[in-house]
Amino acid sequence: MAARPEGTPVWTDAMFTDTEGAKTFYADVLGWSFGEESTEFGNYTQAYKNGKAVAAVVPPMPGGDTPPQSAWCLYLASDDVTATAGRIRAAGGTVLMEPMKVGEFGSMCLAQDPAGVVFGLWQGGVHEGFELEGESGSYVWAEVFTREPEKSDAFFTSVFGYAAKKMTDDTMDFKVFDLGAGPLLGRMRMTPQDFPPEVPSYVQVYFAVDNCDLAVTAAEALGGRKVFGPMDSPFGRFAALLDPQGAAFAVIDVRTTVGEMPPME
Repeated sequence: MAARPEGTPVWTDAMFTDTEGAKTFYADVLGWSFGEESTEFGNYTQAYKNGKAVAAVVPPMPGGDTPPQSAWCLYLASDDVTATAGRIRAAGGTVLMEPMKVGEFGSMCLAQDPAGVVFGLWQGGVHEGFELEGESGSYVWAEVFTREPEKSDAFFTSVFGYAAKKMTDDTMDFKVFDLGAGPLLGRMRMTPQDFPPEVPSYVQVYFAVDNCDLAVTAAEALGGRKVFGPMDSPFGRFAALLDPQGAAFAVIDVRTTVGEMPPME
């Protein structure tokens, strides 16, 4: 697999106090299977779809702080996590977890933009990231949901060299970041009427499904909660969900599209 350009989404994982519950939920909703727990790395457990790595779940570290709400973390490709961490600081961001080597798998870092959006960096070793993308049960898209879009825009374009294009739609403030070879990441302004004040800025990770409505039904049957949708769009039929442990994610059927793609400028 060719190395992905810096700033390309390459991996996602989430921390759960009940990892077995998370496995049951995502196995049913997204059709995942799970490998063995890696005891050397805090019982980190990879998820697979059709035998290909698509994500991972992990329990909190012993003695560490239990997250008040679990969340899916999106990792962006880095050629050198230490150098990228330096650019993050220079752009006003915060390094939450210093760059560290994860055996022969690669190197990682956790960071936060000036608006509070948490994300990761991944410098691939033998683990290069997603082995399956854009197909049912795998990562397909992500969006930075931010209450301070001006800060997030300036930060991400500075750190990763993204170009930003704005959707010409008066009903929302939405941009797309790219590196010249197609869209990589979306950016949505969080409005007070749509997001309660206790919801922090975050990254919404989208997983592809064959049928959005069936995925929502499966999630709700296992204790998940629908935030909005299912709804049609030119990008696909999608819904935003919270899993039973509070982790936000979205599902989308990219084959079922309605309407014309809005122009970007």
